Amino acid sequence: MKIAIGNDHAGTDYKLAIVGLLKSMSIDITNYGTDTIDSVDYADFVHPVATDVHNGDVDFGIIICGSGNGASMTANKHQKVRCALCWTKEIVQLSREHNDANVLSIPARFVSLPQALEMVKTFLDTPFEGGRHERRIEKIPCS
Repeated sequence: MKIAIGNDHAGTDYKLAIVGLLKSMSIDITNYGTDTIDSVDYADFVHPVATDVHNGDVDFGIIICGSGNGASMTANKHQKVRCALCWTKEIVQLSREHNDANVLSIPARFVSLPQALEMVKTFLDTPFEGGRHERRIEKIPCS
């Protein structure tokens, strides 16, 4: 499995912990995020993640910013990206089962680090259900 990850300054600590988790799971990671807490613009780090997802260069993307909103809005501008802004593992599970989310947006200022790690595990472990949900996803414009 290959994952692209990106973050702004609000998500640096979370990104570093998530990268550690992913490495322990032997997952190949492309890190587009900043590794410092110096202020940066989230879009500069989210666009490359979304581009990799769109192009099929990675299986999933994980993006992190303070509220998760700016990162999610940016990612969803890319075709073939279905980015879900999540704040509980239950929402993550539904985003995968029902929406086939391929990018997880984490709001670092609103979830604890242990919650974020559980959310990532749930995201990776939950398959898309297909069926009636497939029909709905096909109705999301992609051009």
